[in-house]
Amino acid sequence: MTVAARVLFEFDDSFARELPGLCVPWTAAPVPAPELLVLNEELAMELGSGPDALREPAGVALLVGSGVPDGVSPVAQAYAGHQFGSYVPRLGDGRALLIGELVDSRGQRRDLHLKGSGRTPFARGGDGKAAVGPMLREYLMGEAMHALGIPTTRGLAVVATGEEVVRERRLPGAVLARVAASHLRVGTFQYAAASGGPALVQKLADYAIARHHPEAAGAQNPYLELYRRVVDVQAALVARWMLVGFVHGVMNTDNMTISGETIDYGPCAFMDAFSPATVFSSIDHGGRYAFGNQPRIAQWNLARLGETLLPLIDESTDAAVEAATDAVNSFAERYDRYAADGMAAKLGLDAADGQLTQDLLALLNAQQVDFTRFFRALSSHLRARPEPVRALFAEPEAFDAWAGRWQALLPPDRAAAAASMDRVNPAYIPRNHRVEEALAAATDGDMGPFVRLVEVLARPFVERPGLEGYREPAPMGSVPHVTYCGT
Repeated sequence: MTVAARVLFEFDDSFARELPGLCVPWTAAPVPAPELLVLNEELAMELGSGPDALREPAGVALLVGSGVPDGVSPVAQAYAGHQFGSYVPRLGDGRALLIGELVDSRGQRRDLHLKGSGRTPFARGGDGKAAVGPMLREYLMGEAMHALGIPTTRGLAVVATGEEVVRERRLPGAVLARVAASHLRVGTFQYAAASGGPALVQKLADYAIARHHPEAAGAQNPYLELYRRVVDVQAALVARWMLVGFVHGVMNTDNMTISGETIDYGPCAFMDAFSPATVFSSIDHGGRYAFGNQPRIAQWNLARLGETLLPLIDESTDAAVEAATDAVNSFAERYDRYAADGMAAKLGLDAADGQLTQDLLALLNAQQVDFTRFFRALSSHLRARPEPVRALFAEPEAFDAWAGRWQALLPPDRAAAAASMDRVNPAYIPRNHRVEEALAAATDGDMGPFVRLVEVLARPFVERPGLEGYREPAPMGSVPHVTYCGT
């Protein structure tokens, strides 16, 4: 028995076993000189493996797919998707593999998945490899989102491959080992509907219910209830994104999970100055996935999921369409509720006030106020230190007028309100210029800035001396931040 099989993980393959029509057995490309760059020790222990074992040669080999235990058969998953609104019937894991599933310390089944592990039958002209920078970006963003309390896939490790990949220039290659509740996507259902019809969609839906939404199994209409629950978890997820100024950047249907986790940190970034029109992606020329469009796009994606479920919801097409339409239309109400509750917490209020929130966001937009710094500084107003927040406004009198209305709604215990605000308004987010600095240094072989940034972001709500520079946006006059998909 290999060390990997004996010590590291006990794998299962329920997805490949139960849904063979949605995957292809495949093997990772050889890695000439694997070198562990970063290991998520907390996550490793959560998955039942000692970090030291993963640092050994057998552990590193597993993390790039070349040391897979006997009896474990990696697969490339199949899915379709609407990419920027255009349907592509066959996407799939073009440069990724599902190694298998693990049951973590809480009894939750989770995928171990590789990214950058070489071409698969779903590859669309690329080399199947990945560069160090984008893989470290996904690791960092996942950890930042996790620390912010946002459901997310997470990086277990990034391993340098010892070979170069060719993009605009030659870059060091890497493989990301990613952990997810699953990799079931809206696009998975789209592929099942197109390739296998209602019978395959039903198998997939039954699997999704058992794995993610078991309460739906006992409903009068389990498939409609599954749909409602996916609508709900996505409404909650996108509301959480919006409350911290996160811009996903590529909200295609193949990047929307059934579990409600954020997946695929390609052209993502955090907004500095508040603007609903904020776009960072180099390929989002029309602003389809701009910050303010994210709730609408999520609902549009969910409508595509509903279309695949219609034959399961009701034998009558008219009845199925009516029920699915009601379900997807509930997204707006669900989202508004989650967003309102979250905004009330950010403002220290016991209950949401929609007009107060609308007026605040309009004010932040008009004066181009930094979103994260504003909410973090706002609690100082309750500690009789109004200047930190007033200084963010070019015309602070407009803020004073709004603040008078806000303070009239606050609970009597202002100190408690300020403390509660600091528990939900982060002091530290992945500032775009800091992320780029860390990734550039890592690409050149210096992991220090990256490791330090991950440490800072692990405790986003706790201000610490010496970290003031991590709170600041990019210096005035900086080149506008642009992100890329990293393929």
